[in-house]
Amino acid sequence: MKIKGISYFGIALLVSVLFFACKQKVQPVVNRVQSKSYYTCSMHPQVHEEHPGDCPICGMKLIKVELTATSSGKDSGQITLTATQIKLGGIETDTVRAENIGDEKTITGTVTTNETQAEQVSTRIAGRIQRLFIRTVGEKIGIGQPIYTIYSEDLLEAEKEYLLARQQQKVLNNPDVDYGQLITAAENKLALWELSPVQIKKLAAAGTASATVTILSQVSGTVNEISVHEGDYVAEGMPILKTQALNMLWVAAQVYASETAAYRVNDHVNVSFPDLGSEILIGKIVFVNPELSDGAKVDLIRVSIANPKGLLRPGMLAYISAGKGQQRSLAVRASAILKSEKGSMVWVKNAAGSFSPRMVKTGPGNQSYVSVLSGLSLGELVVTGGTYLLNSEAIFKNGAGNNGMGNMRM
Repeated sequence: MKIKGISYFGIALLVSVLFFACKQKVQPVVNRVQSKSYYTCSMHPQVHEEHPGDCPICGMKLIKVELTATSSGKDSGQITLTATQIKLGGIETDTVRAENIGDEKTITGTVTTNETQAEQVSTRIAGRIQRLFIRTVGEKIGIGQPIYTIYSEDLLEAEKEYLLARQQQKVLNNPDVDYGQLITAAENKLALWELSPVQIKKLAAAGTASATVTILSQVSGTVNEISVHEGDYVAEGMPILKTQALNMLWVAAQVYASETAAYRVNDHVNVSFPDLGSEILIGKIVFVNPELSDGAKVDLIRVSIANPKGLLRPGMLAYISAGKGQQRSLAVRASAILKSEKGSMVWVKNAAGSFSPRMVKTGPGNQSYVSVLSGLSLGELVVTGGTYLLNSEAIFKNGAGNNGMGNMRM
């Protein structure tokens, strides 16, 4: 009986120890949820640590994220990101607006330079290229930058005429001679041969002519062709180099003759680039060749597209999507829609800068835009890129089973 009593006591003691051990394990999870900050990786936002350190996946230093909302209450669905997170996460937004959601025809094109913005630097005087400052294609040049140094006997004589006119005005001072007109004519001749006003002033101050002069650029852009080498003799009008402005480019594509009617000058089209992910840019058709190419019976079209960020480069592959129908509706970009077993949702950017998930009802669409029947209003901002980071934040904040879906509106 004594042994049996000891067994009952041992079992009761074991149950008590297990109970307090389980209770003790829950505490760190509660503290983590209530923490006001955590540490994550800019490249792997799914990593969430309580203390600073290195990412266990890539080894990068973790960044601190401040939590501004609690995990309960009506604002639990909102996500607030720091400026660093928005930049590194590639968060992009677009406005809800009326768009054409009719059927689209997609053709393949190639990014090319805009020939209307091409400029050529040519010699204005015969001579020998002593030094070439621009040596490789792809270099960027600006106005006033040295391009080449040229040796020219004609230039030497023009400088002497200019200095002689200034000297005669100072020494002779003949009232019957208009020295000012002579000096002006000599200055204009030097300017015509591409001497800058600063160079002419330095020449006057030095009082000594030189057969060698450095020619400065009067254009800006990216060099895409160099026609001379050091030591070459050049004649007047001979090309030195050619530049292109890459802030506005063309996308050239070919279409069959039977499809030409679908593309008209000044029509706007959607252009996407495989090298840039899901980003869609708006282009404008600026040229439709009135003549078909021999044999192939295809037509050439050009689409003008802005390149303010410099992400586009000549030679890149592009997809041009033009609407065949004219069905306009309230729509968002297709990349903004996230599908789940509960339906379609988007992330909306609030006026305060935070982001909220919202359920929407979608209608027909195409490769670029999807119509929205309910859930969004005209002019609202929706996230079109970087939604993975917002989803990761929502899962960490509300749990994998309730990542903010409960607060989304229909």
